[in-house]
Amino acid sequence: MLKTLMTGAAALTIATAAMADNPMVGGAAMYETKNIVENAVNSKDHTTLVAAVQAAGLVETLQGDGPFTVFAPTNDAFAALKAGTVETLLKPENKDMLTKVLTCHVVSADAMSMAIKGMIDDDGGAHIVPTVGGCKLNATYDGDKIMLEDERGRTINVTIADVAQSNGVIHVVDTVILPAE
Repeated sequence: MLKTLMTGAAALTIATAAMADNPMVGGAAMYETKNIVENAVNSKDHTTLVAAVQAAGLVETLQGDGPFTVFAPTNDAFAALKAGTVETLLKPENKDMLTKVLTCHVVSADAMSMAIKGMIDDDGGAHIVPTVGGCKLNATYDGDKIMLEDERGRTINVTIADVAQSNGVIHVVDTVILPAE
């Protein structure tokens, strides 16, 4: 019994250490040993994003090796879109449009916030970030706060940065990134 308690305590210590550097997201622990999809499904703040990723058929891609940086909009970010937008995007006939919107949130790199800030500094205060979906985001920062501007001129704020994943990183954002019209 003592051995069982010790084994359980050791497992708890290892699990706690694995998430110690990662912030909680949507009330759930985010584990560096899990991939983007495995972690996202546990966040109560990202149920709309998970449903959209499933509808677009991007689950397998985002479970892949990566590396990926995902700017992950919250449910509130999706809810702030014009009424009916999410429902329209989730229709099977709009899968290409949904895929375009979602892939504008993904970068083919493992870009932690310090690396993003370094690129911004290297470029004189703003850095263009090309996404997998072909969107170009203009990244800036003020203090610890990283902001992105999408192709429609809308500001997207990173609200939780540097959520490490086994295949990249998630930065939680407060606005859905939209491609140019």
